[in-house]
Amino acid sequence: MSSSPDVTATFCATLADEWVRGGVTDVVVCPGSRSTPLALAVAAQPGLRVHVHHDERSGGFLAVGLGLAARRPAVVVTTSGTAAAELHPAVVEAGLAQVPLIVATADRPPELQDVGAPQTIDQTHLYGRSVRWFAEPGVPDEVTASTWRSLGSRAVLEATGPVPGPVHLNLAFREPLIGAAGERPAGRAEGRPWITMGPRPDFVAPGLVPDSWLARRGVLVAGEGCGGGDAVHRLATRLGWPVLADPRSGVRTRRTTTIAAADAILRHGPTAARLQPEVVIRLGQPPSSKVVNQWLDGLGVEQVVVGPGGPLVDPGHRASLVVRGSVAAACGWLAAGRTTVPGPPKGWVDGWAAAEAAGQDAIERTLLDHPEPTEPGIARDTLAHLPAGAILLTSSSMPVRDLEWYGAPRDGVRVMANRGANGIDGVTSTAVGLALAAQGPTVLLIGDVAFLHDANGLLGLAGRGVDLTIVVVDNDGGGIFSFLPQAGALGPERFERLFGTPHGVDVAALAAVHGLPVARPTFAAAIGPCVAREVGEGGTRVIHLRTDRAANVAVHHEIHAAVGAALDRLG
Repeated sequence: MSSSPDVTATFCATLADEWVRGGVTDVVVCPGSRSTPLALAVAAQPGLRVHVHHDERSGGFLAVGLGLAARRPAVVVTTSGTAAAELHPAVVEAGLAQVPLIVATADRPPELQDVGAPQTIDQTHLYGRSVRWFAEPGVPDEVTASTWRSLGSRAVLEATGPVPGPVHLNLAFREPLIGAAGERPAGRAEGRPWITMGPRPDFVAPGLVPDSWLARRGVLVAGEGCGGGDAVHRLATRLGWPVLADPRSGVRTRRTTTIAAADAILRHGPTAARLQPEVVIRLGQPPSSKVVNQWLDGLGVEQVVVGPGGPLVDPGHRASLVVRGSVAAACGWLAAGRTTVPGPPKGWVDGWAAAEAAGQDAIERTLLDHPEPTEPGIARDTLAHLPAGAILLTSSSMPVRDLEWYGAPRDGVRVMANRGANGIDGVTSTAVGLALAAQGPTVLLIGDVAFLHDANGLLGLAGRGVDLTIVVVDNDGGGIFSFLPQAGALGPERFERLFGTPHGVDVAALAAVHGLPVARPTFAAAIGPCVAREVGEGGTRVIHLRTDRAANVAVHHEIHAAVGAALDRLG
C-alpha cells in the first residue's frame, strides 16, 4: 500500500469483504468514473452478485426491491454529482418503508469542493433525515486503516437495526482511481463481521391492554408488517373478532375471520354503523383504503397501535395505546391472556362474516357481467391466478387500491408495494430487484403512467435472467384523478390537460424495443388464464391490457352499488 491509488483500492476491497461478512449478497453498480475503485472492488469480491444499471434512479429502486425481498441490504454504488442526487427517491422510500439499503456515493476530495470542479455538488447529508446513519470517512489513508472494517460492518448493522432503513456512505476518492489492492486489515476469525449484533429482545408486557377492552366488540386491522398470518388469526379466533386484512399484511388468507371486502362493506352506511366496534387493535401499517381509514378515525373508541418501532403510525391521531414490539409477539400474549375474560356478544364476528360473503359474491357477479377488461377485474384475476410461492408487487395509484378493494382472500402469494412514500417512482425497478432475490416468480401490477415513469427500469431487463411478468393496465393517462373532485369541478378540456394527461405512447411497442414479449388479451375471461400462462413460461414478459378511464369509474360505482344492495338484503 505504498501509493495513494493502492490505498484506495485496499480500502474498497476491505469494505466489500466486510459487507459479505455482514450478509450482503448483492450490489447495484451505476457506471461512473469517480466510483471506479469501489466498482472494481465489489466486482472482484467473491460472494457478491453485481447488477449493472445505466440509470441511478432505477438502480436505487432495484436495490430497494432486493432489500424488500431479502430483508438484508443491497449496496448501490454511484459516481459523484447529480448521479448521487438521483438516488434520493429510493432513499426516501427505503427510509419510510423500513427497507435496509446501503448507498455508497463516490465524491470529489476536499481540494475539489467549492471551486467549480465538474460533477461536484454538496453530498454531505445529501439525503437528510431519511437515512439511519451517515458517514463521510474522507479520502482513504493508511493511518485510518484500522477503522475500515468497522465502517463497513457498521453500515450493515445500521441498515438492519431495530428500525431498518438506508445508510449513506459518502466516499471521497482522489485520482488516479485505479490501483492494486494490497493486504487488507485483518478481519475477525471464521469470517465473522467486525461488529456482531446480539439477539434483540422481543418482549411485550402481558396485561398492557386491559382485559375489559378485549371483552368488547372489537376489530383487528392488519396492514403491512404483520409477518405471517397465523398469530393474527389465532388471536382473532380467541377474541371472537374479525380481521380487516390489507392484501400486503400476509393475513388476507382463507380464514373465517378474514374480511377482505372492508372497503366496499364500509361504504354502506347502515352496515358501517351496525358493525361499529368498541375497540380497535391496529397491527402494522395502515391500510391503503381511504374509506377504511376514515371510518376508523371517526369511531371515537379505544385504539391500540402495535408495531415494531420507528415513527408512530397514527395519521388519524386516534391512538389510545402504542405497543412497541413484533406483531406476532403482541398477538401471542394478547391471545394467552384470554383464558378468563368473556368475549364479545354472540354473533359479532358472524355479522362481519356475513357481510364479507355478501360483498365477495356481489363483486364476483358484477365483474362477470363485464366481458371487457376492467381494472377491478384485472386486479382480482391476477391475484387469483398466480401460483403458490409467487410475489405480487402492486404499484401505487389505482393498482394497489383495486387489489385492496376487490382482491379475494388467497393463500401462498406474498403481496408487496412501495407504500413508504406512496409514490410511483421506480416501481418497475423495484419489481426487478424483487425478482432477482425471489425464490419463485414475481409479478408486477402497474398502471401505464407508472410504467412510463420508470421506463429506464427496462434497460437490460431481458438479459437479467429473472422470472418477472409485468401486467400493465393502460388507460392512457392518470386514471386515479377521475375519482377525485377535480374531474367534476373542471371542464373536460382543462381536466384532461392537467390531470387526465393522455400520453399516447404505445406501451407494447416500448416493451418490444427492450426485447420483451408482449401478450394482449382483449376479453376479461382471458386475463386470468393469460397471467397463469405467462408466469408459467418463465423469463421476463409483459401483459398489456387496455381500459377506458370513464368506464373504469362507472364499473367501480357499479360494484359498490351491487355490494350495497347485497348488504341491504342482509338487513
